[in-house]
Amino acid sequence: MTTTEQYASVRYLVDNVQAGIDFYTNHLGFTLNSSAAPAFADVVRGPLRLLLSGPASSGARATPAESAGAGRNRIHLTVDDLDAEIARLRAAGLSFHSDLVAGPGGRQILLADPAGNLVELFQPA
Repeated sequence: MTTTEQYASVRYLVDNVQAGIDFYTNHLGFTLNSSAAPAFADVVRGPLRLLLSGPASSGARATPAESAGAGRNRIHLTVDDLDAEIARLRAAGLSFHSDLVAGPGGRQILLADPAGNLVELFQPA
């Protein structure tokens, strides 16, 4: 197992920790690292440790009310075949929050977790 010093950790505030665990592990290839649901869990994918903080967690309680909603920041996950990922996730009943965008660096699309936090799926050019 990777030690915590080898992870880049990002905290996402979620309404329902178990729904977040299910979304990230079932659809995006994360592994459950630890859980104290319904307050908190963390899931891992490669060097990314995603902290899922429910309303009862200390991380969520420390957030000012005006900052509690999902923001414009997002985690960025690189995929080998974006078209296949889009088809797989749509088949699982998920919807996207942007159109497919192409640019000089590659192609991307935005997906939201059950709490509205954004996940960018990206395929390099």
